[in-house]
Amino acid sequence: MKILLVNPPNCGKSIPEERYGIDAIKMIFRGEPLSLETLAGNLPDHEVDIVDLKVEPDALDDDGRAFQPDLVGITGVTCEANTVLAIARRLKEALNVPVVIGGPHASCDPSFFKRPWVDYIVVGLGTLSFRQLVDGLEKGRQVSIPGVMCNVTAHPPAFVPRQYTAEDLVDHRSPRYDLVARHRDQYVMSGAGGKVGFVASAFGCTHGCSFCAIPSLTGGRYLTRSIDAVIRDIELLGDVPLVRLVDANTFGNEKSAAALARRIIDADLGKRLVADVRADSVARNPELFELWRRAGLAIVVIGFEEISDARLAAFNKRSTHQASQEAIEVLKSLGIRIVGDFIVSPEYGHEDFERLEEFVDRSSIDLPIPAILTPIPGTPLYEELKPRINNHDLDYYTFTNAVMPTRLAEHEFYSIYAQMLKRFLAPLH
Repeated sequence: MKILLVNPPNCGKSIPEERYGIDAIKMIFRGEPLSLETLAGNLPDHEVDIVDLKVEPDALDDDGRAFQPDLVGITGVTCEANTVLAIARRLKEALNVPVVIGGPHASCDPSFFKRPWVDYIVVGLGTLSFRQLVDGLEKGRQVSIPGVMCNVTAHPPAFVPRQYTAEDLVDHRSPRYDLVARHRDQYVMSGAGGKVGFVASAFGCTHGCSFCAIPSLTGGRYLTRSIDAVIRDIELLGDVPLVRLVDANTFGNEKSAAALARRIIDADLGKRLVADVRADSVARNPELFELWRRAGLAIVVIGFEEISDARLAAFNKRSTHQASQEAIEVLKSLGIRIVGDFIVSPEYGHEDFERLEEFVDRSSIDLPIPAILTPIPGTPLYEELKPRINNHDLDYYTFTNAVMPTRLAEHEFYSIYAQMLKRFLAPLH
């Protein structure tokens, strides 16, 4: 089969820009579509093309007719969901082939994509289930696969959740990095310098923060990839100097993380590494991060989220402000740079903004990134806050818009947030 995989363009709307002319609040994602590269890697006996509309926004001007696919697959996060639907409808009408949608939003809120121009919805980690779907369609059968929601008939088979195991990681197959090699110079990480390549070493998360969509991707399980597969993928990136481990938590299994670090050291890969970590993991096991520093860990991304223990508890974060402070001390002593993610609640008043800025200044976090609290459909936080949400247009779910009423006057809230964001991100410019 000929299979066309589509990464949607950068999209989303901005309330501060539309209503108040504040155009400084924009987040542009420029990472490679690793999920699509991984799907393609598990289809070695098919002809696959990846169209990355984040890099080439006009790449589908011919509606995919030049490639003449037999099947189309599209991925997307929540703020891209409406755009994904529009692309799906356009390609369905132009090509009249099966259209499959997967990715984070499909995994959290699959019913959103139950439209006449969408044939199948892949829920959760889809490397193996997508391959099984392709195999079934190639044989001309209506397929019923765990983890795949069928939308082909008026009375489709009942959806069966997938029970994820190590088999779903398909470690024996490598991502098709070659399919986007022409864009490699465009894949960069702001503030880190140079080209960046993506590698996965684990899927899922060991925790259950109420705002997070990650657990839904693996049915709540935490799965680590084989060390051989991770080393292989890093080596496949060739001369790319910076490798971003895209796991939600690279250190969810500390024993496995230590073993991976030792293998990276032994392999002498010569890469600078970026990884996501919880503050309490750093505070609890500083020796692990000394080991990872020797493996090349140069930057960590930490979801500090809040500087209030009460608010952390409300998010079911299962960490503390004290752990955040200890983690910063450990990482600074090791010379590892810190990208710190924070959540700005629409309930913030002047004193909350001031406390956050004071903490960031005092902590010398290298790149603080404050995002506005955005309950993602399908998460526990969404169910909790649904009665307060007054903006249900997913185009605004970019983490830079308040989709609930703000405590401060709205214009004032966005003005303070924009000034803080500009100051925090000044090193990038």
